[in-house]
Amino acid sequence: MSIVLWAVLPYAMVVVLVGGTIWRYRYDQFGWTTRSSQLYESRLLRFASPLFHFGLLFVVLGHLMGLVVPESFTSALGLSENGYHALALTLGGVAGIGTLAGIVLLIVRRRTTGPVFMATTRNDKAMYVVLVASILAGLWVTLVFNAIERASVGGYDYRATVGPWFRSLFYFQPDIGKMTAAPVDYRIHTLIGMLLLTIFPFTRLVHAFTAPVHYLFRPYLVYRSRDAAGPRGAGASTARAWSPVGTRDRNR
Repeated sequence: MSIVLWAVLPYAMVVVLVGGTIWRYRYDQFGWTTRSSQLYESRLLRFASPLFHFGLLFVVLGHLMGLVVPESFTSALGLSENGYHALALTLGGVAGIGTLAGIVLLIVRRRTTGPVFMATTRNDKAMYVVLVASILAGLWVTLVFNAIERASVGGYDYRATVGPWFRSLFYFQPDIGKMTAAPVDYRIHTLIGMLLLTIFPFTRLVHAFTAPVHYLFRPYLVYRSRDAAGPRGAGASTARAWSPVGTRDRNR
């Protein structure tokens, strides 16, 4: 089972991730979208979406730093082990809590806004379950588990187990022993993360591969609706005018 989980499953995940993305791009380009629902509700979305996306961006960067950058490198830069873990705990905790708050607000918005909820598919619901589970597991090992370990035995250094295992995958010699030596909390978080990446190409999350940096700073779409009162003033045309809308104008 250890061989299957930590030596076979990661490569199977990569095959599905890459192959599924290529398949999605070739045969479902019209579905390669977030299916934006800004038209139906924008006030909560304006706050929740940046909170989730920027939080997730820093979460990903934190994972890359913790798993890819070895301990020897940060030590050579003068960053002690205690200093690194304090930094990871602070920044990782803030980013994780922000990401969780953003996704919770997005789910609440999707559930309480009728048109948005009607546009939610079973695929979306399954994706939200796995995504929230991954975020919660990450927050658990970052804030709760590490706090317990630090209070009892001085902390746990995942860069001595999970990090080397992750890097060993890139030269096709998976260090299974490192991962099996990691606490079960980290192993569960890793498995949920691999599940999320496996379903990634088949969900709306695939839009992250489309110029992700530009997407974070893209301008808001402006929707317009007909002005019920029409143009006013002398010489006004009989054609109905268009005006920028929010939720109230749409409902009117």
